[in-house]
Amino acid sequence: MRYAITTLGCKVNQYDSAVIEARLMARGAHRCEFDQPADVYVINTCTITDRADAESLRLARRARRLNPNARVVMTGCMAQANPRRLAEAAEVDAVIGIGRPEDLDRAILEGAPDRVMVSNLRKIRAPIDTPGVTMAGHTRAFLKVQEGCDQFCSFCIVPTARGTSRSVEPRRVLQALDQLHAQGFREVVLSGVHLGGYGKDLAPPVSLEVLLEMIAERSPIRRVRISSLDPEELSDEIILIMAQSGVFCDHLHLPLQAGADETLVRMRRRYDTDFFRRRVERVLEQMPTAAIGTDLIVGFPGETLEQFEFYFSFVESLPLAYFHVFPYSVRAGTTAAKLDGRVDSREIRRRSEVMRQLGERKRIGFAERFAGSRLKVLLEERAKDGRMTGLSRNYIRVVAAAPDELRNHEVEFQASHVEGATLAGGVIGTEAASTTADF
Repeated sequence: MRYAITTLGCKVNQYDSAVIEARLMARGAHRCEFDQPADVYVINTCTITDRADAESLRLARRARRLNPNARVVMTGCMAQANPRRLAEAAEVDAVIGIGRPEDLDRAILEGAPDRVMVSNLRKIRAPIDTPGVTMAGHTRAFLKVQEGCDQFCSFCIVPTARGTSRSVEPRRVLQALDQLHAQGFREVVLSGVHLGGYGKDLAPPVSLEVLLEMIAERSPIRRVRISSLDPEELSDEIILIMAQSGVFCDHLHLPLQAGADETLVRMRRRYDTDFFRRRVERVLEQMPTAAIGTDLIVGFPGETLEQFEFYFSFVESLPLAYFHVFPYSVRAGTTAAKLDGRVDSREIRRRSEVMRQLGERKRIGFAERFAGSRLKVLLEERAKDGRMTGLSRNYIRVVAAAPDELRNHEVEFQASHVEGATLAGGVIGTEAASTTADF
């Protein structure tokens, strides 16, 4: 059986898709690209915006055109949060919610006995498991250690789509790291829907700080990246663990979401702009070369022009390495969908473009800081121009001339100049020779 899978959304979805693929390949299924004829098309959906929902349905129609006789199976966040809308689409054969791997396997391999199979994730409290899976085509692995969210920010549908916060027990996290190391991975990204909520559901409860200490002491993989943390959950202890262990990459993604305190209140965020600035400053005190990134929503209901201008100035003043800009769009089922003060869509696009231009300047400026510096870089793949691409510990894309045998090795890299937001240079040293995986 030939299957094709495509993934929308976040790193957690990427991880879930890798788990799906590992299960299918273990049963003898063969993968093909999504634009090729397949027996089954699996679409791992995102529902963070209405636009993401529309893209999921567009992909279902595309799959049906590629092979009218194929099974089209929808899973992921939209399947969980809005199964009825997917089930109403003629192109869709099965809608399988999150946390039903056996049903998903049957829907893909045999055809689903029921067209829609979705559980109420808000009622599930049991810890989750996390297999150490190979991420096809990657030199780094994503390891999901937490699922779900209890925050209920006013703009976000994720608690509905992903359920309550559930964690992986620390011993299973360490076992998964051992498995990924045995497969040859040199970097792992710790992922979660709400990583700061890690361990609160376990018996006895465990903090994220405890998990990170255990990883620092016992992980055979000595290059671990933390995917995203809400600012109020980034404790001084976490910062010190990252700074002192030598295991964690000096890179943090701290979602700001808005740069005006009035907007943060309407969003139901749990910090203000002054607190965010102090967290960023604290990180850079301990890790001066750290890359700090963030997410920004532009045009949230009630955002005045004056507030946006303050927002822009605040973000401009922060020592950020990069940020992602999301134009606000109404998301049915969220509190924000009922708020007054909608911003005109054309104005949202204008403000978003202004913010994106600032983001590009920030990204280039951060890379320029390290021209002439030495960095530890994990080499990944060959670029079209023949050079090898890689990623520094502090999240800068680099290019260098290097032989194929250095792929998936961490090397000492001498940066010479910047090409856009990419550092160019050469390899001046390599890690001790060790076994690498075949990717």
